Amino acid sequence: MGEVTAIEWCDHTFNPWIGCTKVSPACDHCYAEALMDTRYGRARWGAGEDRVRTSASNWLQPRRWDRQADKAGTRPFVFSASLADVFDNEVDPLWRAQLFTLIRETPNLVWLLLTKRVGNVLKMTDVEKEGTGCVLPPNVAIGATIANQDEYDRDRMKLAAVKRDRDILFTFGSFEPLLGPVILDCNAPDQIIVGGESGREARPMKLDWARSLLRQSAELNRVFNFKQVGGRSSDKGGHLLDGVQYFGRPVV
Repeated sequence: MGEVTAIEWCDHTFNPWIGCTKVSPACDHCYAEALMDTRYGRARWGAGEDRVRTSASNWLQPRRWDRQADKAGTRPFVFSASLADVFDNEVDPLWRAQLFTLIRETPNLVWLLLTKRVGNVLKMTDVEKEGTGCVLPPNVAIGATIANQDEYDRDRMKLAAVKRDRDILFTFGSFEPLLGPVILDCNAPDQIIVGGESGREARPMKLDWARSLLRQSAELNRVFNFKQVGGRSSDKGGHLLDGVQYFGRPVV
């Protein structure tokens, strides 16, 4: 659960706990929920369901990655969490504080915290309300899942406020699954990650939507990463956009 990953925009995944509640059209065909039936079977999705903390041995993995990175002089990107949401309202705040401690103690890792609840980030990292344990570590990037124009319009300023008010490395938007065209503006996140939905019930992504985001990213001087075309095939439609691979990452 995280030693290696096929996700192109990171090097490792880490899940401190498992479980979530669907809050977006992007969640309709949630791969993480499906894995509970086919692989893990450890958590039930939905409001009021228990979030399941992962094992102590799993929590040790990032420390090993950090030691390896220190020795190699690299800064691997770690996505947290692929089977949960760090800023889920139903997660014990103590668990989140313990995750932040782990992140702070692994300074050679770049932690990518992707959320569908970006409006919670400032509230859940407010020292006056939540205590010192909630302070975001400096080796964190904050991302928001954005599936369509409505979600971009709703969340762009919330993500920009996190960059303004918290000491983080950068912001990113995961436009996956991309369910419609999106027009960016000067408040767009620093990194634009684009991908079509995959799986048996995948909704098709028009390549013109991805092409538009590529063009806008260049105009706004944003880093562009194209994850996949999407679709029902095992190769998820491939990773090329018009024959070109775009695996851009912010420099940290």
